[in-house]
Amino acid sequence: MSATTPELKRVVAGALVGTALEWYDFFIYGTAAALVFNQLFFTEADPAAGTIAAFATFGVGFVVRPFGGILFGHLGDKIGRRSTLIITTLIMGVSTGLIGLLPTYPSIGVWAPILLTLLRVCQGLGAGAEFGGAATLLAEHAPQGRRGYYASFAQTGVQIGLVLGTSAFLLVQLLPQQDIVSWGWRVPFLVSFALIGVALYVRLRVAESPVFREMERTREIVRLPIRDAVARYPRNFLVGVGAHICDTAVVYTLATFSVAYATSRLGLDSHTALLGVIFFGLTVIVLQPVYGHLSDRVGRRPLNLFSVVFVAVFAFPYFLVVDTGLPWLVWLAMMVMGAFGFAPQVAVQPVFYAELFGARVRYTGFAASRELGAAVAGFSPLIGAALAAQLGGAPWLVAAFLIGTAVISFVAFYASRESKDMDITAFDPMHRRLVEE
Repeated sequence: MSATTPELKRVVAGALVGTALEWYDFFIYGTAAALVFNQLFFTEADPAAGTIAAFATFGVGFVVRPFGGILFGHLGDKIGRRSTLIITTLIMGVSTGLIGLLPTYPSIGVWAPILLTLLRVCQGLGAGAEFGGAATLLAEHAPQGRRGYYASFAQTGVQIGLVLGTSAFLLVQLLPQQDIVSWGWRVPFLVSFALIGVALYVRLRVAESPVFREMERTREIVRLPIRDAVARYPRNFLVGVGAHICDTAVVYTLATFSVAYATSRLGLDSHTALLGVIFFGLTVIVLQPVYGHLSDRVGRRPLNLFSVVFVAVFAFPYFLVVDTGLPWLVWLAMMVMGAFGFAPQVAVQPVFYAELFGARVRYTGFAASRELGAAVAGFSPLIGAALAAQLGGAPWLVAAFLIGTAVISFVAFYASRESKDMDITAFDPMHRRLVEE
């Protein structure tokens, strides 16, 4: 039931471009929260409190992501993976573009942060289903024995979105500070309106998953996918929640908290900090297909376990190196964490989650369990800022926090079962025996 080669290429391109553009939308909020939102929407607070408040609105997007996963996952298991991704593209693109049109606190007072938070909620709803849908579509199109490789391109798109979003703000930083605060920060958000058209063009050319088409033909579509996902796969659902905690904490600690820490605590300029995020993202992009291919050979579980163990071991050394304040060492620390602590588990993640659930509830189970994990760890920049404040700005409690998230995900991965040889076309019962026994 795997796709033909030209069709598979279109699916890969659709997932790559679609996730890149949608996660560009999601990531630029985090960069803006680290650099300018405390000056624009929380001006009544002192700078440190304003940064914490900005990170709090950043975290709100993660709180609603599970609801987006359940809502749009339900649609994905009822009306199709492709159709649902079209909807999420519109939600993400429009809500991000509208952020670029918002008046700030000096103009409308408290309504500014309220409207900002509401649009962040819309971003979170769209993001809650985006990755699960793109990865499910890829996994269900991919040939047996190469699912890990092909599905990894969904995560590659996410990292491209990170690099694009960070690069957009790097260019904005070339403007005079007065222009950045007055209008420059809006440009990366307004670009999203144009990107909607690109994403829709690519995704409208992608065929529906052959697995979903077979479900429609045999009338295997269930009434309440979230109920069946939890009832039929309780263990795998919990594994899915815990598995996404560590990588979420790592990426947003590096891409958001570390930017604020490097600029406010270490005195580095924003260009240096943002370049570190770009180097981190590029490192991960290069390694995604490598680790995806490797997971088809050695399995999903070994790479996942290695990755979280590395995070736990490298958490304190990471901040020791960053604390030198030397740009090249800051960049090196980010790249090493990306190469060994982040890239392996996120490259495997698309196929790992797709293999946790049977076809009838795959989109819902994938998106809901993963985004519950994201909700737990999505406040990492806020937690990091608060913990660092307890030690006068020192990051050692932040390192301990990363170790804690690595322990949680280690338990989840240890409890998982190797699934690289399973039949992903199975609707439910056989799938459960293959994964859990």
